[in-house]
Amino acid sequence: MPQGMDKGIKPAVALGRTLNLANVLKMLKASIRPLGLLGPAGVWLLLLMVLPTLLITELSFVPGLRPGEAIEGYGLLNYLRILEPTYLQVLRRSATFATGTTLLCLLLGFPVAYWLALMAPKRWRNLLLVLFILPLWTSSLLRTYAWITLLRPSGVINLALGALGLPTQSLMNTHWAVYIGMTYSFLPYMVLILYASLERLDLRLLEAAADLGANPRTTFWRVTVPQTLPGIAAGCLLVFVTSLGDFVVPTLLGGPSSMTISRLIYNQFLGVARNWGFGSALSMVLILMVSLAIALLLKYGDRNPEIYS
Repeated sequence: MPQGMDKGIKPAVALGRTLNLANVLKMLKASIRPLGLLGPAGVWLLLLMVLPTLLITELSFVPGLRPGEAIEGYGLLNYLRILEPTYLQVLRRSATFATGTTLLCLLLGFPVAYWLALMAPKRWRNLLLVLFILPLWTSSLLRTYAWITLLRPSGVINLALGALGLPTQSLMNTHWAVYIGMTYSFLPYMVLILYASLERLDLRLLEAAADLGANPRTTFWRVTVPQTLPGIAAGCLLVFVTSLGDFVVPTLLGGPSSMTISRLIYNQFLGVARNWGFGSALSMVLILMVSLAIALLLKYGDRNPEIYS
């Protein structure tokens, strides 16, 4: 190779290496930039969710751990204790409360959301929506105490029934009181999500169904409901998960007969039991139940069903 050509190739190779290095640095910078944006949220998630969950997971395998005691060994006794009939009944009751509250919120919330999204005057929709979710601006504890005033034996409801000559009802410290309080507390969440889903409803499909001779009932079940299934699934998940771990309403309205998993966990950590190991195992079961509900939503709740099948 001639000497002049060799001198020309070396700078070109050096320039190519410089350009490759610059491209690598540029790509590295582009990949690091999103991490920088996610950094604060990642640190927050690590400190408040990941580390406490890992700590609870470890404590759940320590049998009979009391406050201030050293960890002496690990085992599955806490999880085996959950399989006792008493605690299985608490789990079933918690799941029943959550499922019943979800169904009630869906049955009551869907007509309200449908009316707000499709039938209410447009100029009043935002105001009506704000008025409906107004109770969320107050403390759940205050709202629950308000229901105590209504449901207790000398409360407003029984006074009204007595004034009308009707028999009074004993609603406090019953399962019905829990359903009433939890439905009232979580109904606005269901309405908000369903309203957002119904607001994006394709009205042309409703008109097409009417033109093809479908009656309102058929149009509702074959057109409206399939289009709003993602919103229904998201609303049901939010209400179910929130009500599954609710502590205030079952404690204040349900009484001793309405023991739920959240109250049981509270008793293990801050109540008379003071068994942190068993409380941690119960917490892991609650996390597992919530994770299972979220997994079911991710698997089945984001499908686009056929409108006419």
